[in-house]
Amino acid sequence: QVQLVESGGGLVQAGGSLRLSCASSVRTSSKYAMGWFRQAPGKDREFVAAISWGGYNTDYADSVKGRFTISRDNANTAVYLQMNSLKPEDTAVYYCAAGLTYYYGTVYSRGDEYDYWGQGTQVTVSS
Repeated sequence: QVQLVESGGGLVQAGGSLRLSCASSVRTSSKYAMGWFRQAPGKDREFVAAISWGGYNTDYADSVKGRFTISRDNANTAVYLQMNSLKPEDTAVYYCAAGLTYYYGTVYSRGDEYDYWGQGTQVTVSS
């Protein structure tokens, strides 16, 4: 069982930055691809970013490319989402997820490919 806890959300003005963190109860390297998703009020959950085991591969939604960066630490117990140039449309609850894989290069962009989810952290961007 993997427990994930997100932190770092908050209120920021448009154009500002936030760094989200996702702490894992287990070392996620060599077994888990990691991802970030978000869900705005009244909308479906959507993919934001994903990273493979050792961080060799990443994937981003078109809406955040060039503004957001996903990374994971050397001990591979945490994943981060650096969010720059934030826009009001980035307002959502952001969720961290872990997906089991035996291939080091795997990145998952679909929610049903992930096995474990955090509780989410609220990000609000004011105009």
